[in-house]
Amino acid sequence: MHELINDLQTKQLIWKGNRHQAPSQYHTTGFSELDQQLQGGFPTSGVVEIQALSGIGELRLLTPFIAQQAKQRLCVLINPPGYVCAEYLYAQGISPSQVLLVYPTSEAHALWAAEQSLKSGASCTVCLWQNDIEIHQAKRLQVASDVGHCPLFLLKPNAEQAQKVFSLPVSLSLTLHPHPSGIEVNITKRKGGFPRASFVIDMSQYWPELASVNKPPANNVLAFPLLQQG
Repeated sequence: MHELINDLQTKQLIWKGNRHQAPSQYHTTGFSELDQQLQGGFPTSGVVEIQALSGIGELRLLTPFIAQQAKQRLCVLINPPGYVCAEYLYAQGISPSQVLLVYPTSEAHALWAAEQSLKSGASCTVCLWQNDIEIHQAKRLQVASDVGHCPLFLLKPNAEQAQKVFSLPVSLSLTLHPHPSGIEVNITKRKGGFPRASFVIDMSQYWPELASVNKPPANNVLAFPLLQQG
């Protein structure tokens, strides 16, 4: 039994949440509620897993963080599911010249692009939209993130498909759900602590036009403009 436990720990299949100290270096997320729940903010490096359906505000959750980081280095977006609006970037204080869009032709190429961007030293943030990723691939991305001092946000658009029987060796894992005033967040994994109860990040003060609090139901539904590839 002792050898089995050691083998599982070597493969990082056991998460010892109560034996690890929380990372000492953080970058604020831009949302006080989220900073408080994460005890500081997003880690300065490592893989942050985000499970959320596309279009519920997952990129808005990262926008304040990207805006404060993309001053000197690039923000790399790999395989975003929709068009990225330059006007939105400008409005949030992000220069489009500091944003690099990458559309690889395969999942393998996407992982390679993410790894190279992370360890290049030229990136402040890398966002990768991809559901399927293996443990050894997550470990490589974790190492590349530490080398380049750049966090990777691994966004999994298909939340149901992303639910694997194993847990990836990531620094932080969040599950997002839509909420009338913003986004409901559940911390499913965090180094240095155990998952907490879900909480709501109120985005109505930042994007009131996108919040449905105290608003009558809309009669029109606009489809999210998905990018046609192929």
